[in-house]
Amino acid sequence: MAYDYDKSIRPGKLPHIWCPGCGHGIVMKGLIRAMDTCGLDRKNTAIVSGIGCASRLPGYLDACTLHTAHGRAAAFATGVKMAKPEMTVICCGGDGDGTAIGGNHFIHACRRNIDMTYVIMNNFIYGMTGGQFSPCTPTGAKASTTPYGNPDPVFDISKLAIGAGATFVARTTAAHPREIDKLITMGIKHKGMAIIEVLDDCPTTYGRRNKFRSVVDMMKHLKANAVPAVAASKLTAEQLQGKFLTGILFQEERPEYCAQYAEVIKKAQA
Repeated sequence: MAYDYDKSIRPGKLPHIWCPGCGHGIVMKGLIRAMDTCGLDRKNTAIVSGIGCASRLPGYLDACTLHTAHGRAAAFATGVKMAKPEMTVICCGGDGDGTAIGGNHFIHACRRNIDMTYVIMNNFIYGMTGGQFSPCTPTGAKASTTPYGNPDPVFDISKLAIGAGATFVARTTAAHPREIDKLITMGIKHKGMAIIEVLDDCPTTYGRRNKFRSVVDMMKHLKANAVPAVAASKLTAEQLQGKFLTGILFQEERPEYCAQYAEVIKKAQA
């Protein structure tokens, strides 16, 4: 029997605005499956986003959704979690929204280890706002603002999250749909800041400029260059050149911010 996604979609919101072949729909379906697996109460679940193609995702879901300013998803989500610590808080957004315009908020949400799950759809470009290069656009790749190739080095979102203090960090791709819901489920269940990076495809503003002939080619590229983290130790540096690790990249237990803050309040009231 086919999975029933309709029960999780807000009435009257489809069809979505994503381009044919965009991987964001794959991620949304994975998020829906993960929320069901965790048995989340939609009335007690906040899904927060900023601006951009990926940030349109919460608007389709039947939950407590918040579409905020560009780059401010983590800041708004932090406010929700601090005010309503009993709520499950999930952020959704793209690489530009999360790590460029929202980079400072992203870093400090990780540092605080606040209990939320941030699903970042990394399609290597600013898709909705004009095809500009983002911090995750590969060096040498073309964008509307780098027509001769991007000269900048690339952010590794997952490494950035680990360095900033997130306590659960995982990565997968839109070409691995069953792994998406598995990792998001683990992120939701983790007590602390969970970053789930999904390497995604943007056939319109990235693929066309970078000589991918079709969506299938982009998906094949993602699949061919993904290496499970558990297998990486068996490969040489040369074999890992140009590849990206997938699966759980980092996990540890550390005091969660809301709980610590509650203790501060108790001390102040004593």
